[in-house]
Amino acid sequence: MSGRLFGIGVGPGDPELLTLKAVRLIADSPVIAYPAPAGGAESMARQIAAPHIPSGKTEIVIETPMIPGQFPANDIYDRYATEIATHLNAGDDVAVLCEGDPFLFGSFMYLFGRLSADHPTEVVPGVSSLGACAARAEVPLVSRNQVLTVIPAPIEEAELERRIAGSDAVAIMKVGRHLAKVQRVLEKLNRIDDATYVERATLDNEVVMPLAEVTAEAAPYFSMILLRTSEASDA
Repeated sequence: MSGRLFGIGVGPGDPELLTLKAVRLIADSPVIAYPAPAGGAESMARQIAAPHIPSGKTEIVIETPMIPGQFPANDIYDRYATEIATHLNAGDDVAVLCEGDPFLFGSFMYLFGRLSADHPTEVVPGVSSLGACAARAEVPLVSRNQVLTVIPAPIEEAELERRIAGSDAVAIMKVGRHLAKVQRVLEKLNRIDDATYVERATLDNEVVMPLAEVTAEAAPYFSMILLRTSEASDA
């Protein structure tokens, strides 16, 4: 009988933001897997969940190269899906940790696509970076009949401008080295004064400030820009 595969959202960074279900499944699963940058760098997902991981677990480090234009690599996920399947076929449950929520730009979706057809699988949602950044910035994402547009910063500049211009509420994710481009677009649209920059939400080194005051040339991967139209103030 196959073990169960769990895709577990561990939230944005604060270990207290894991759900009760996530904590229980991490404790109960004999095998824990998590993504980590290639080269031995520490896993953010494991760091978040560390206070809730009992000793004695079998751990699978899913080393993923963070190379622009080459992530995710199919051969990487093929290889780790095979390794995880070995444990599932032996009857062991496997909990795969994922920063934020597994299905919001989460790496677990690639393992899900490879394993869920052959093994019982459950996705455990986590506190997403969207909710965390809005809460820490004290900036509501949407209100009334607004539509929220989630935009990955790496898209082409013209497309970024088009999507922001047609949206009344925007969350720009994966800012990183695209910070200057986003600032340039928002200045062109005369909307930079409405934008809030959030870096490493819920962590000890969190930064929250108006985007217009950010002078850095690049942002960490774990950063987001929130924007609402000036007409969106709540009565």
